[in-house]
Amino acid sequence: MAAYLQWRRFVFFDKEAIKEPLNNDGPAPGAAPNSGSAASKFLCLPPGITVCDSGRGSIVFGDMEGQIWFLPRSLQLTGFQAYKLRVTHLYQLKQHNILASVGEDEQGINPLVKIWNLEKRDGGNPLCTRIFPAIPGSEPTVVSCLTVHENLNFMAIGFTDGSVTLNKGDITRDRHSKTQILHKGNYPVTGLAFRQAGKTTHLFVVTTENVQSYIVSGKDCPRVELDTHGCGLRCSALSDPSQDLQFIVAGDECVYLYQPDERGPCFAFEGHKLIVHWFRGYLVIVSRDRKVSPKSEFTSGDPQSSDKQILNIYDLCNKFIAYSAVFEDIVDVLAEWGSLYVLTRDGRVHALQEKDTQTKLEMLFKKNLFEMAINLAKSQHLDSDGLAHIFMQYGDHLYSKGNHDGAVQQYIRTIGKLEPSYVIRKFLDAQRIHNLTAYLQTLHRQSLANADHTTLLLNCYTKLKDSLKLEEFIKTKSESEVHFDVETAIKVLRQAGYYSQALYLAEDHAHHEWYLKIQLEDIKNYQEALRYIGKLPFEQAESNMKRYGKILMHHIPEQMTQLLKGLCTNYQPSPEGQHDREAPVCRANSEEFIPIFANNPRELKAFLEHMSAVQPNSPQGIYDTLLELRLQNWAHEKDPQVKQKLHAEAISLLKSGRFCDVFDKALVLCQMHDFQDGVLYLYEQGKLYQQIMHYHMQHEQYRQVIAVCECHGEQEPSLWEQALSYFARKEEDCKEYVAAVLKHIENKNLMPPLLVVQTLAHNSTATLSVIRDYLVQKLQKQSQQIAQDELRVRRYREETTRIRQEILELKTSPKIFQKTKCSICNSALELPSVHFLCGHSFHQHCFESYSESDADCPTCLPENRKVMDMIRAQEQKRDLHDQFQHQLKCSNDSFSVIADYFGRGVFNKLTLLTDPPMVRLTGSLESGLQRDLLVHSRRGT
Repeated sequence: MAAYLQWRRFVFFDKEAIKEPLNNDGPAPGAAPNSGSAASKFLCLPPGITVCDSGRGSIVFGDMEGQIWFLPRSLQLTGFQAYKLRVTHLYQLKQHNILASVGEDEQGINPLVKIWNLEKRDGGNPLCTRIFPAIPGSEPTVVSCLTVHENLNFMAIGFTDGSVTLNKGDITRDRHSKTQILHKGNYPVTGLAFRQAGKTTHLFVVTTENVQSYIVSGKDCPRVELDTHGCGLRCSALSDPSQDLQFIVAGDECVYLYQPDERGPCFAFEGHKLIVHWFRGYLVIVSRDRKVSPKSEFTSGDPQSSDKQILNIYDLCNKFIAYSAVFEDIVDVLAEWGSLYVLTRDGRVHALQEKDTQTKLEMLFKKNLFEMAINLAKSQHLDSDGLAHIFMQYGDHLYSKGNHDGAVQQYIRTIGKLEPSYVIRKFLDAQRIHNLTAYLQTLHRQSLANADHTTLLLNCYTKLKDSLKLEEFIKTKSESEVHFDVETAIKVLRQAGYYSQALYLAEDHAHHEWYLKIQLEDIKNYQEALRYIGKLPFEQAESNMKRYGKILMHHIPEQMTQLLKGLCTNYQPSPEGQHDREAPVCRANSEEFIPIFANNPRELKAFLEHMSAVQPNSPQGIYDTLLELRLQNWAHEKDPQVKQKLHAEAISLLKSGRFCDVFDKALVLCQMHDFQDGVLYLYEQGKLYQQIMHYHMQHEQYRQVIAVCECHGEQEPSLWEQALSYFARKEEDCKEYVAAVLKHIENKNLMPPLLVVQTLAHNSTATLSVIRDYLVQKLQKQSQQIAQDELRVRRYREETTRIRQEILELKTSPKIFQKTKCSICNSALELPSVHFLCGHSFHQHCFESYSESDADCPTCLPENRKVMDMIRAQEQKRDLHDQFQHQLKCSNDSFSVIADYFGRGVFNKLTLLTDPPMVRLTGSLESGLQRDLLVHSRRGT
């Protein structure tokens, strides 16, 4: 039970007396009065008003003369005669323009119920759609209350004899409606109300002594006794959904609230209750101080009592009195047009206009009633921004009073609306670190914290040394999401020395780089760091091995090398990592990890040999580094046996064929380490015979020089010339080697004798006896060549004489064709036949089948074509020479012209030094004779 004496009183309503309008378009009820004498007259209602109701934009009155009056918002009062005697009850439906009334048309107790359709007219008055007697039986009784369901299917009438009638069906028509007696009792019925919950319709019935409810939507209308306390007339009402549509019964001691099946809360509002209404979440009660029994309402002989009456407006949710005022003789309190209207017996109307929410809140703020302001704002459905402003003001108030714990609780409620820095600055003092921690915790739980907030909260935990809270903070998850910036948290924990917590966050949220940094730089746990890398996915394992490989190789080289072998061949994360076991095979580029082994040659050699054996298609850098490593080991080894083994390994690697594309690099490595066998092997593979020769010359290895010339002289004849020059410069006795070289030069005719003599003239030890045999043999060969050339000249001269004689005969004497056989088919000649001056004869059909043209002899044509080609070539060369001379004279840049002709190969000419000039002259003479013979042959044909 709530005692209302403890409830605060406020003035949340403005009271105003309604005045008559100036004209038909006058001010609405509740508006401020205009100045001037015309607007100073108060609105007066007709006398004798007995009953009131409101709805559908009008206030409805019934009087003692049977008239029903309507007061719309324009305050233009209209009415019509509804009954002949008086109107006793009215009920205006809120969702339909239907009015139900009870009144009397004749003397005696015979009340009539009339249903009015206000939208339709009958002679200027509302249409009465139904009239029927209110009393169901023959016993006369007075109607005490009336209610109608908004769906127009139920109407209940209460009587002073304790009975209640229920009309089911369409209440606006007789034939669709059925009346039954729902309730009989011994106490007058003082209040009725319908309550709709889903498809179930309840009817509350209250008498002066009890309260009950009926389920009228069913067939049997079951009854539930709710209480044994009743109330007087007009002292019951039905609340709105904010109070769960509870039935309110106001007794003199308490106000009770009822559900259809049980009694709810009650409030100790003292005073004799006269009128009860429900308005927008408020309970409106009119009462007077002197206590009168509810039964006196039916027995009092002075209904025009003028006792002072108190009107209280209660806010049951927020537990305060929103308005309280004293009136004289209130007839009724009605709600319409968003305001309350109080009708008094003197005919005046007072409007109670509720203040706006902001004004009410400011009134509460001035009194520091922040809790009440918060509750009021929530009940008024104030938006979140407005609520946050109230929480902030409340927090500021508590903070100024020194109540930091309470203040931070209010600031917490502003999260999401108020800038966090506003609150954080207030609690940065070390003595208030607990409050700051609470605020920051909530900020993170709502996922509204940034990196700075996370840093601050973790610093609070570390300064408080609250490890439990710290553990709870970093390990608490909501829907698999954290409420803070993980990377920032790791940094702060690492800086504060909370390595285990930092490692937990880094591992749990896959911040691999931070995990490895802490393990390697702070804890120095290299084994654990390597184990962690081994369970990462391939891409992350590869990147971290590159980043931290040198540190791990320095401290745990063997384990590191093993992991690298797996990473570069067929990497699979360790079983600890929750990864797909059917992932494709991944392997890293082994060449990229070579720098990690900078100070670990033994592990590097093992790694490189493993990669070359397991993965023959390893990158070239693997083989290059392995060669360099083997050459280094060979160069520094002192033990002959081991050195020989390393020598064999290096040669084997060179012969593996992996250095074809990087020949120069391998050669440089061998030269750097003075690995001569490797250098010679690479020279030979690269066909660098000149370098091989020079190498042996530098080391004065005469036999090897001769051997190189013998092996590779066919591919590069100049080797013999270089060998001769080399031995010629030697002051030592090299007759044996010079003789060998001269023998080969002579056999291959590689050098002119004069050049040989000039070359050997530089050697002081080379006497004539060294080249005597060479010169004798050379002179003998030249003598033989001269004799052969003279014989050939003599033969050519004889041939020339003969050809000239033939030409002369062809020119001066007739040609007799005596051939008897065809030169093609070798058969006897038959006419028709074809004869040529060259002496060849053919069948005509053989000639046509084999000849390329009618003017050429098929037999002589190949030889003639060769001669003609030679003539044509000579003519072209002559033209080319003329063209070259012309361009050379006309060009401004003679060198570019010469370079262009060099590029075409015009000046390329092969001259054999062994051919004497006579041969060349004879050759030209022979070609000239052939040309003349060919020309004459074509003419004779």
